[in-house]
Amino acid sequence: MPERALIELLYGRGAHANTRACVEDVPFDVAGRLADGFPHSIWQLVSHMNFWMAYELKRIGKQQPPYPTHASDSWPTHAQPVSNRDWQQAVGRFCALLAELEQLAGSGTDTLVQEVSPTHPDHTKHASTVTAVLWQTLVHNSYHTGQIAMLRRVFGAWPPEGGGDTW
Repeated sequence: MPERALIELLYGRGAHANTRACVEDVPFDVAGRLADGFPHSIWQLVSHMNFWMAYELKRIGKQQPPYPTHASDSWPTHAQPVSNRDWQQAVGRFCALLAELEQLAGSGTDTLVQEVSPTHPDHTKHASTVTAVLWQTLVHNSYHTGQIAMLRRVFGAWPPEGGGDTW
């Protein structure tokens, strides 16, 4: 049942930190902090994941969003959100996008085997079914969720209210 594993890992089950729990209760003052030697804040990481989840959902939805010219185009330029409201909106969007991915992952084989049109030449070099795009998105999220977990630990904001390994 690869769809079940996909859905579980979207939320960080098994060996992965709980994706939602790592983000949902991050205080505003922690969201925009930078750690020495690390280039991004939690706010920037969440915004970056939101960018790519929305981008891939558009591709899967047969839209052709423009591929960013530079990697920096998928990152906010400021380390801190403008306000707590902006932070809470980013968290809400993050959770909503995860829910859309979950719904898509559980939509059945007919949908999951559909090809997703490339929007960048590199897309033609890799599998591009809906399943493949979902797996790439969840791995991308897992990578950045691990960074968020480490930043939270550095800032003394670990474990999240939703639970997490305390190492």
